[in-house]
Amino acid sequence: MKYARVGAVVAAAAIVVAACGGATGGAKPLKIGISLPLSGSSLASAGPADKGARLAIKDFTLPGYTITADVKDHAVNGVHDPQQGAKDMTAFAADPAIVGVVGPFNSSVAKVQIPISNEAGLLQCSPANTNPDLTKGDAGKQLRAKQPDKINYVRVATTDDIQGPAVAQYGFNKLGLKKVAIIDDTETYGKGIADAFAAEWTKLGGQVVGREGAPKGTTDYTAILTKFKDAAPDAVFYGGVTATGGGLVRKQMPQVGLDKIAYLGGDGIQDGPGSVEGSFINIAGAAAANSFSSVAAIAEYPGKADFDAKYKAAYNEEAGAYSASGYACAQILLQAIKTAASKGDVTRESVRAAGVDTNTTFETVLGPVKFDAVGDTNQKIISLYKTDLTAASGKGDWVFDSQVDYK
Repeated sequence: MKYARVGAVVAAAAIVVAACGGATGGAKPLKIGISLPLSGSSLASAGPADKGARLAIKDFTLPGYTITADVKDHAVNGVHDPQQGAKDMTAFAADPAIVGVVGPFNSSVAKVQIPISNEAGLLQCSPANTNPDLTKGDAGKQLRAKQPDKINYVRVATTDDIQGPAVAQYGFNKLGLKKVAIIDDTETYGKGIADAFAAEWTKLGGQVVGREGAPKGTTDYTAILTKFKDAAPDAVFYGGVTATGGGLVRKQMPQVGLDKIAYLGGDGIQDGPGSVEGSFINIAGAAAANSFSSVAAIAEYPGKADFDAKYKAAYNEEAGAYSASGYACAQILLQAIKTAASKGDVTRESVRAAGVDTNTTFETVLGPVKFDAVGDTNQKIISLYKTDLTAASGKGDWVFDSQVDYK
């Protein structure tokens, strides 16, 4: 992907946004971009976050302004695609009405979007990115190389250096598992959470009896699983998302005699009930029993019942694991817009500055949220789930088990 002309486009966009500020005689139109993978198997994961974000935008009013959503889908062949995600962000940067972006959902997409949004000075909030290198240390600085001191990317999900160990502790301490085999999808999120899980697993005294990487597009995991069977694991851990293989791995485990052992994963496989086409439970079917996953956000929050009812009324479906996180990200962008408006006019820079202010507490559906100096949330909470194939009228669903605050 070439970004040579992005700087010029961004500069022009910034001038137009600033120029519109003095307009009178009508409400000033603003847009919040939403960039998520919204087709194929990816829709099961990211669709609820999109709906949550759009619901927050619909609920919001600000005198003198009209705010609408501009939704883009960067799934290609049903799977998140980083280069399409980069095109999304380039288009947002070129649109002077866009003053903030909700997304992306996957860390590999964030790696290509952050340099573009950073150069544009465009506030971006992810409901689900968990790879630590997106914000922290030299890796995080490199992604915002154009404006290293102007943080523009924040996230309401905590990071995989917390999530991976949390799943390991759950599996080892609560489930009593001792030997695990690991598959990852070789992507930013999948490999990263698998590395963090493996390090904590061995630290706890568990054994990693096998590990393989299998890139997205893999359709037959039986050779890998047969190799694992010879090592007699108590569980398989999958690092990745349903769309890159998480559901297929579980579906194929019975074919090699591994149907009775546990299956562990992060939030990449936590994507709704079996009635949702392309979800983990939908793909794995009966093999989804005895599976466990996490969500890198708070599950039991004040006001959950009210939010769930509002979401059900709007969409006639139950809220997903990241519905509230999508809503919270939009709330943060909208509060930043409101703060900017109270101090003068709304520009990209005034919205960015308000959205990353480390002294600001954002009141969200998830509870009070503050960001640190690199844009990471103060909520260090991991929620843990297990499958119940009798739930959701017999279609199967993830049911909440517990949550741990690592702050």
